Amino acid sequence: MGIANPSQPASAIVIGDGVVGLACAIELARRGLAVELVAPDGPWRGASWGNAGHVAIEQIEPLASLAMLRSLPRRLFTLGGAAAFPLRDLRHWLPFSLRLLRAAAPGRFRRGKAVLAQALATAVPAWQRLLRRADAEGLLRLDGHFIVWEHGASAAKGMAHWLGAEVGTASVRRATAAEMADLQALTPVRLAGAVRVEGSGQITDMTALGESLRRHYAQHGGRRIAARAVHLASSGEGGTVVLDTGETLAADLVVVAAGAASKRLLSPLGIRTPLIAERGYHIEASETDWPADMPPVVFEDRSMIVTRFASTVRAASFVEYSSLDGPPDPRRWQRLRDHVARLGLPFGDPVSEWIGARPTLPDYLPATGRHRTHRWLAYAFGHQHLGLTLSATTGEALGALVCSDAPAFDLAPFSLDRFA
Repeated sequence: MGIANPSQPASAIVIGDGVVGLACAIELARRGLAVELVAPDGPWRGASWGNAGHVAIEQIEPLASLAMLRSLPRRLFTLGGAAAFPLRDLRHWLPFSLRLLRAAAPGRFRRGKAVLAQALATAVPAWQRLLRRADAEGLLRLDGHFIVWEHGASAAKGMAHWLGAEVGTASVRRATAAEMADLQALTPVRLAGAVRVEGSGQITDMTALGESLRRHYAQHGGRRIAARAVHLASSGEGGTVVLDTGETLAADLVVVAAGAASKRLLSPLGIRTPLIAERGYHIEASETDWPADMPPVVFEDRSMIVTRFASTVRAASFVEYSSLDGPPDPRRWQRLRDHVARLGLPFGDPVSEWIGARPTLPDYLPATGRHRTHRWLAYAFGHQHLGLTLSATTGEALGALVCSDAPAFDLAPFSLDRFA
């Protein structure tokens, strides 16, 4: 238990038990706050648990970029790509897209890249500290990942890009002959080339991660409340949270870490959050001959990543700009099945299906900080594809901020003030 700082809050409510919310709750409890974690008592289905398990420290370039916009037409789902803009959700993705266009301006992109690189440089050390304290160090494997191409033209272009790209604290090299042989053994389709990204990592078992973090949180005296937060308000020097059970909780600090649902909680307070649900899909098999020691493999020509976990193999893809509660599109799962079948991957049956919403802001930077006027309110959401990667360092940074310490990276660029 940490020693309380007289200037820090004595109590906190954290809304959301995704990996970011758990990391924040753990850090605040570790620093001596009395913490209550509020989340529905259901199976973990959110983006925190359905992702590819990839600790992607190499992704220092925000997706809000001119390069992404130029490549978008060929990435559309209707043309075989991974990006989807459902017409029924036009009112959600059109305003978001207009903001993204502004965020992709060269100057804003360069600034975003610089601050994202600083945050990502702290990600792996923070994960190592968190998992060491949770007695779960074996869940993080720093074995890099592969990016492979099936066609000569895309391989030449893709390899040239990655070998010359800025990747922060990671590095990129051509796959060796032995590595190419191992990759080729996965598929009868002839591979045209591959690179290996070194320094990136993988969580080896997402369920075990959730269980370990929950257990670690409880060891620090954290309390978990199985309910959904429906309303926030100020109360004296602190804040209150109304639950769907009718109960009202009060604390010195309320942390909104509810992923794509965060916008609904903040809007009644007049806080602008141009957040969209960027939905991803995966299929998963429990019986597989996929090598247990194979790092994640990105099949770049198909915009699909395949990850071997402790007892399953998972194929994930798609960026569907949608509403949070819209029905899934079964065509996405079928496309994944088609990719797996056409590649002849060792992907066994039965196959389960998942859909989850990444919380994404138009500049593709997270929102982490403390509200400048509602001092009882803090937030940590909007991590898009980097929620798993940045969760541990986000928890540490938020804990430092609210306890008047210096975070490991500058949080000012991640403030919601940028959307005011």
